[in-house]
Amino acid sequence: MRDYPCAVPALADIDLPALITDRATALEAELIEIRRDIHRHPEGARMEHRTTDLVAERLQRAGLEPKRLEGTGLICDIAPSGADPTEARAMRRVILRADLDALPLTETSGLPFASTNGYAHACGHDVHTTVVLGAGLVLTELARQGHLGTAVRLLFQPAEEVQPGGANDAIAAGVLEGYDEIYALHCDPKIDVGNIGSRIGPITSASDTVTVTLAGDGGHTSRPHLTADVVFALGQVITQAPSVIGRRIDPRAGVNLTWGAVEAGKAPNAIPSRGMVTGTLRCLDETAWQQAEDLLHEVITQIVAPYGVETDIEIIRGVPPVVNDEPCVARLEDAARYVVGSQSVVLTEQSLGGEDFGWYLQHVDGAMARLGVRSPGGRSYDLHQADLVVDERAIRHGVGLLTGIAALDGRP
Repeated sequence: MRDYPCAVPALADIDLPALITDRATALEAELIEIRRDIHRHPEGARMEHRTTDLVAERLQRAGLEPKRLEGTGLICDIAPSGADPTEARAMRRVILRADLDALPLTETSGLPFASTNGYAHACGHDVHTTVVLGAGLVLTELARQGHLGTAVRLLFQPAEEVQPGGANDAIAAGVLEGYDEIYALHCDPKIDVGNIGSRIGPITSASDTVTVTLAGDGGHTSRPHLTADVVFALGQVITQAPSVIGRRIDPRAGVNLTWGAVEAGKAPNAIPSRGMVTGTLRCLDETAWQQAEDLLHEVITQIVAPYGVETDIEIIRGVPPVVNDEPCVARLEDAARYVVGSQSVVLTEQSLGGEDFGWYLQHVDGAMARLGVRSPGGRSYDLHQADLVVDERAIRHGVGLLTGIAALDGRP
């Protein structure tokens, strides 16, 4: 990460963290209503037209000029202290990213603003979108008052929940060009509201889809020696492949191969001619992730070799791990302590879940933090579950944090 000159006049003469907190608090009621509107009308991947329109309209009312991505999603640039961001090359240039899409789930939260359309914001993307929108509104005010020395791009990305995800489309559209850092928040219903979960290095996992299809001459179960027994061979793949992978890759890489579905035959006395097993391969280490595909082909081929079956192995690259840059984490944690609270930063655990934010970090430095959304003393919900409920006070904290990351530039 480069060092940047402080371009904010009279920065030492104001209490910028307090100003950020005040503006985030002033917007809180409006942002909660926006979040509830988005929550009530969730949209699936690459179908986020209404959500895109809602965000664009609010940014336009703030005097900004959002630019739509192809299909759905948008970017919006905020000039440092009123200057044209394209002319401010010497300044720090930061992207704040949100994801727009919902999951195909029937919501069971019982909330008065629950979705009824067969989709649900069960991963908190409604909160992410609202937080980045709110940060954009606060940063716009700071720029007009001469208190912003950073060029900021708001990125509202579609299709995070599918593979290949919307991050690759956004990168191909050039959203990263000219920018140095990127930041994002992700709701965590196991962290109390008012706390920010942070971690240097891998915070989420690579995630690939693995499908193994075996074929051979079927036959009667009384004569397995005359068949290519795909069911037995599948059983060996299911039990042996995870174990062998765990012995061929450094265990510190956090490799996990887990099967989720298996299909082979329908009759108890007939060996089928085809069978399939599918699952996910996850890895916290990027180097190991790059090695795992070839190794998995080798391992599975060797496992089924004695059984005379035809083998097809398909590995669909999903997302790389999110590997947080250390200086970016330091900047994030400083902003959290200055704006959210001096004791707000907590160490978060590594997750084997996937996040396409990792694709951005293949090109620029950045970091993702966990936004606490659990009511203190309340229930710990889980993500991707239809009954998820978040404490909406988290929105104010998220707005303050992202605004601080962009505006404080490492200074209180």
